[in-house]
Amino acid sequence: MVSASVAGRLVRSALVWIVLVGLAVVVLYPLIWMFLNGFKTNTELFDKPFALPSRFGWENFVAAWQQGVGKFVLTSVSLTVLATFFTEAIGAWAAYGLTRVRIPLNRTFTVVVLAGLMLAPTVALVPLVKMFQGWGLYNTFLGLLILYTAFRVPFTVFLMRAYMMDLPLEVDEAAAIDGASRAAAFWRITLPMSKPIIITTIVLNVLTNWNEYLFAMVFTSGTGLQTLPVGLADLMSKNGTQYPLVFAGMTMAAVPMVILFFVCQRYFVRGLAGGVGK
Repeated sequence: MVSASVAGRLVRSALVWIVLVGLAVVVLYPLIWMFLNGFKTNTELFDKPFALPSRFGWENFVAAWQQGVGKFVLTSVSLTVLATFFTEAIGAWAAYGLTRVRIPLNRTFTVVVLAGLMLAPTVALVPLVKMFQGWGLYNTFLGLLILYTAFRVPFTVFLMRAYMMDLPLEVDEAAAIDGASRAAAFWRITLPMSKPIIITTIVLNVLTNWNEYLFAMVFTSGTGLQTLPVGLADLMSKNGTQYPLVFAGMTMAAVPMVILFFVCQRYFVRGLAGGVGK
C-alpha cells in the first residue's frame, strides 16, 4: 500500500509533467505548424490547414529564398554578428573597469551607463533620424550597426557587471603579483571565468538584433539594406495570398535562433541566473 507522502509526491510530479508538456505544446506547435505549411500549396493550406502536407517539396523555400530572403539573411547575419561582437567587447571592458579598476567617479560612471536601460528607442527615434541624416549615416549599414550596438551595451554591461562583482578579487591580485598587466588579467583570467555570462549575453544580443524591426524599418529606405524582419514584412505584402511562401520564409528566419538557443541553453541559464541573481 502506497503511503500518503509517496502518493503526494507522485501527484505533484504528474502535475509538473502535465504543465511542462502543455507549455511545450503551446510553444512548439505554432513553429511546427508553420514549418509544415511551408511545404503545402495554397489550395492545400486552405482545404486542410492542420493536416500533414501531401508531399515534402522545397519549392516554396527555394522561391522565398530567390525572392529576397537570401539577401535579407545575409544582411541580418552580417549585422547581427558585428553588432554582437562590438557589444560584447565594449560591455566586457566596461564591466571589468567598473568592477576591478579603481577609477574616479566609478559610481557615477556606473549610473550613467546603466541609465541607458531607461531610454526607450521610440523616444529617441526622431532626434536619431535627424542626427543620422546630418552625419550621412541614414540608410547605411554602419548606421544600423551603431544603433544596434549602442542600445545593447547598457543591458550587456548590467549583466556582466553583476556577474563580475561576484568573482574573487584574490585571483586578480595574484595575477598582479606575478607581473600580469591589467589587459593580461582581463583576457586570461576574468574572461574565461565569465564564460557563462558572456554566452548568455551573446544569445540575448543575437536574438534581439536578429528580430529587431523598428530601427531596421525607420533607418533604411531601400531594399539593399533590408534585414530579415523588414524583408519578411515586405515579402508578405508582395505575396499576401501566397501563405505557404510566407511560411517558408518565416521558418528560415526562426530556425537559426531555435538552434542557437538549444546549443547554448546550458550556459544561458547559468549565466542569466548569475548575472541577474547577484
